[in-house]
Amino acid sequence: QVQLVESGGGLVQPGGSLRLSCAASGIGGIGFRIYTWGWYRQPPGKQRELVAAITSTGSTNYVDSVKGRFTISRDNAKNTVYLQMNSLKPEDTADYYCNGRLGRTDSWGQGTQVTVSS
Repeated sequence: QVQLVESGGGLVQPGGSLRLSCAASGIGGIGFRIYTWGWYRQPPGKQRELVAAITSTGSTNYVDSVKGRFTISRDNAKNTVYLQMNSLKPEDTADYYCNGRLGRTDSWGQGTQVTVSS
């Protein structure tokens, strides 16, 4: 069974940076490579939205609000997905979730909280 563990969240001032990590286990090296990985977020009182995704071929896509500020990457050797977040804004405050997708099967982490506030 795939297990995803996020880390790296916290409190940061506007304009600051954070790097989220998502470590995958129970998936095997080959499995990790063929998954599409994504980061979602859910602000307080709002619906969960896709922030960024990266395919098995390395193609990426981002929600418009984070383009130019966030970067998703994957380390196939470490079975880990990252989300580098720069120039953070208060509206980036949310619980961030890692998602792994293979076909119609989704796996989710427990989430990590990001708070952007002065």
